[in-house]
Formats: sequence, C-alpha cells, structure tokens
Amino acid sequence: MAELSPALKQATPVVAARGEGVHIHDEDGRRYLDFTAGIGVTSTGHCHPKVVAAAQEQVATLIHGQYTTVMHRPLLRLTERLGEVLPEGLDRLFYVNSGSEAVEAALRLARQATGRQNAIVFLGSFHGRTMGAASLTTSGTKIRAGIGPLVPGVVVSPFPYAYRLGMSEEEATEFALRELDLQFATVTSPLDTAAVFVEPVLGEGGYVPAPDAFLQGLRERADRHGFLLVADEVQTGFGRTGTFWGHEPSGIRPDIVITAKGLASGFPLSAIAAPAAIMEKAWPGSQGGTYGGNAVACAAALATLDVIKEEGLVENAARMGDRLRRGLEKVAGSHPEIGDVRGRGLMLGNEFTAPDGTPDGATAQRAQQAAARHGLLLLTCGPAGNVVRMIPPLIVDGEQVDTALSLWETAVAEAVGG
Repeated sequence: MAELSPALKQATPVVAARGEGVHIHDEDGRRYLDFTAGIGVTSTGHCHPKVVAAAQEQVATLIHGQYTTVMHRPLLRLTERLGEVLPEGLDRLFYVNSGSEAVEAALRLARQATGRQNAIVFLGSFHGRTMGAASLTTSGTKIRAGIGPLVPGVVVSPFPYAYRLGMSEEEATEFALRELDLQFATVTSPLDTAAVFVEPVLGEGGYVPAPDAFLQGLRERADRHGFLLVADEVQTGFGRTGTFWGHEPSGIRPDIVITAKGLASGFPLSAIAAPAAIMEKAWPGSQGGTYGGNAVACAAALATLDVIKEEGLVENAARMGDRLRRGLEKVAGSHPEIGDVRGRGLMLGNEFTAPDGTPDGATAQRAQQAAARHGLLLLTCGPAGNVVRMIPPLIVDGEQVDTALSLWETAVAEAVGG
C-alpha cells in the first residue's frame, strides 16, 4: 500500500472534508476557523461562489491549452486585468505554477537582462524549495540542508529585524543598509550583481515587515549600481498586507514583481511581471513550461480579481488587520512570553521568547496546537519555529476576528501554563 512521504509533517491533525469561507470542516463534521488560508492562498475564502462558478465553466470549455502551442482567452484576459493592478510600467508577464518556479524565472531573467551573475538575498528570506529558489532561501537550514552544492553567486545580507537585533526600526534599517554596502565592498561588486531579492514582509523568516526606508534604500542602490530590484510578493501580494502589493507603502517601484499564492484562490498559478525593456532581454527558449498559465487557473484568477474589487477585500484586510493586531497586542500584554506582535494587514505574527530573550519554539508550538484543539487553525514560522502566524482569508469579518482572538487567548493561557 502506498503512503505519503514521511518527510511531510502535518501542522494540525485535521482531515479536511470541505471548506466554506473562513472555515474548514473535518470528516467528523467539526468546524474550524482557518487562519492559515492554505498558507495565504485562499485569499477569497474557501470555495468562493464566483471562483467556483468561473472554474466550473472553464473546466467544461477548455481545461488545458499549452500556451506556447496555442493561446487561450482566459490567459489573455488575465494579462490585461493584471495590467490594471501591477505597478506602472511592469507591463510584460510570464506565467508558471508555483512561487518557486516564478522565483527561478525571475533569477534567470535578472541574470540574462543584466549580464551579471550574483544575487543578493536577506537573512531570513524564503523564496522556495527548488534548487535555484532554495539557494536564495535562508529562513531555515531545513530548506538547504543535504542538497548541496547549491546554485553559486548568492550573497546573504542582514535584514532589518529590529526585535531580534535589539534595535529601533530606524537603527535596524541603518544597520542593514550599511551591511549591504559592506557586501558590495567585500563580497559582490555591484558590477557583478544582477539583482536584489526582497520580501516586503519576511514570510517563513518570522513575519517581519521590511521598513519603508529599507526598501527605499534598496531602490536607490539598484538605480545607482544598475542592478534589478525584485519584490517577492508571493505571500504579500493581492491585498494580504492591506495594500494590493506589500511594497506599496514605501513608494518604490520594483523592476520585477513575483506573485503567486492568493493570485487564483487556491488554483496553481504564479507569474513574474517586468517592463518590456527587461522582459525582452530574456533569451529565446528561456521561458516556457507545460502547465504555466493553465486555463482553469486563469479563470479562477480573473474571478479572484473580481471578488477582491467588488467586495473591497484590500480595504477589509487593512481594517480587519488593525482589529486583529490590537487584539493580539492585548493578549501579549497579559503574557510576557509573547515578546513581539508585528506584521501588516492580515499577515501577523506573534513571537514567543524565553525570559532571557532567546526564541521559545516549544511554547509557540504548544499554543499553535492548543488553538487547533479549540477550533482555530494556525501555523508557526521563524528559524526557531517560535512565531505563530495568522493569515486568515481576506473576507474575514469582525465577529470572526473576535472569535479567533478569544480562542487564541485560551490557547496561549494553556500553552504558558503547560
């Protein structure tokens, strides 16, 4: 009898039978508040009626039209619609299936467009598990261990993680930019640097927002030295942070944007976007793939864009994110084991630390598991697994936020008392 790989570890014991909105129902009929959203994927909630209808209609019409063989209308319409929400000037798109594939496509494009080989990433970054993407990932050695040698030419620089550094945000930003300049002086010449990859909010690395001044500093250096600034918006994009793109509050424009996760409400679809002047430098044959731009996934993405606009989900993410954060800070105020609450929009993390300030992954794990027992599904992240993250669907309402906070408070009390 075949079984799943033992390397796959489940965060909760739930066997999902169906999903509806912000809830998952298990095979015994128990209902859970899902504040994981498939790791930020089901942005419009589970089985949103408009997304379901669009996918059903497309399945009955054309399931797959390989897009270097034939073209299909859902892909053309999606490209047009994304042009309405992408940063100005990023008017060329290439589609694949996963965030990792899109990251690798962005790395390939950056090297070909600049004629340079090196890429800079930041400590705590998560860009994927495939070989090139794993080479850019530093959120934990579990992604990189045992598979070397990794892709060469990757330089790791500090991220302005103020809480861990014991600094103010301003101090951490200044430190990180100084260290980046030191990398240019000691490790990778700007003339050898193709791109800097940055997440507007560290994902697996601990849900740490990049300060606006840090992103602005990266933009200034990219302009000065002629390398590309790549915004990995796989998790932060499509309204997750309370703006459509996570980099928006900084006022910068990336050279390449990577998007996935919430793009198609659960269907596999990802993309990179860049200006024509950059995308046209991709070498012939360097972009393609069997399943990229699948017709059903594109139909679901079109419906997702409709729902986000019609239901005001970006604005809702900002409002409900504020409400959730205030509640989390209140819980943290009663439990010193939670050293920091941070994030943007509906992408929030609770960092557990021991009295001496070291990461406390054990208590975070107990809190996450206790929450599941009480009906609230959550995930952990951070190198030590000591950050419990909350990423509900963007349709979440105030009553559901308040219910989740009540369950979280109960779970934390159990965890710190255990």
